[in-house]
Amino acid sequence: MKFDKYRPTERLQPYIKYFIVAEQESENQYKVFPSSGLVIGFQYQGQLLTVTNHTESKLSSAGITGVTDTYKIFKNSANIGTILVYFTEIGFTHFASHPANEFFNLSLSLDEIFYKAHIAEVEEQLALATSDKNRIKVVEQFLLSQLKNTETDKLIVEAVKLIYQSNGTIRINELNKKLLISQSPFEKRFRKVVGTSAKKFASIVRFNAVLDHLNQAKTLTEICYENNFFDQAHFIKNFKQFTGDTPENFKQFL
Repeated sequence: MKFDKYRPTERLQPYIKYFIVAEQESENQYKVFPSSGLVIGFQYQGQLLTVTNHTESKLSSAGITGVTDTYKIFKNSANIGTILVYFTEIGFTHFASHPANEFFNLSLSLDEIFYKAHIAEVEEQLALATSDKNRIKVVEQFLLSQLKNTETDKLIVEAVKLIYQSNGTIRINELNKKLLISQSPFEKRFRKVVGTSAKKFASIVRFNAVLDHLNQAKTLTEICYENNFFDQAHFIKNFKQFTGDTPENFKQFL
């Protein structure tokens, strides 16, 4: 299996965290846990499916997955090759006119967002590319062609920063006070830019902080209270929503 990470060109760095080139020779089913930004995928070979309640659904070879508040199950065909584009928390809205929250918990074809002819051209160029460097270049050229001259919402950038600084434990009313904005307009702006509510986004950030702690020599009780969960039951319920498993069972396979 190949899973190689690439930094974007400087012009795209405010909006794209990184690219991944992933290849898998054998058929495989796997879980993807919630991340803090939207993700675009281009399959330059093979087929990807989603699995929901044991029902398989084929995905478009060029698609987007929005921010999610639970895990998703994917299944790839043998000999699959994929370019993944991981957006920064505020990045996606600089490329599309759609509010990011329209994609919450969804996986959609890219031609529902961009012109079909543009997507078809990218797929054709990826099929002809003979190296990862060339594939990344094709995707970067497409993104640069779609980049809009829109102003970054600095208040939302600051909100995201504060949520990360607290590892997702900051209360939303405290966030509103720090940013000197009332809840309703703040939530509307946050959902439009980030793709979900500030509260759900904070819970995703906290979940990923918990995952980092699970790799350390800490007890589950320590992890529970260090991440400001009210009690063990709340911690387990929250973790199970994001992973489909209990923290104890999950930790055994690390």
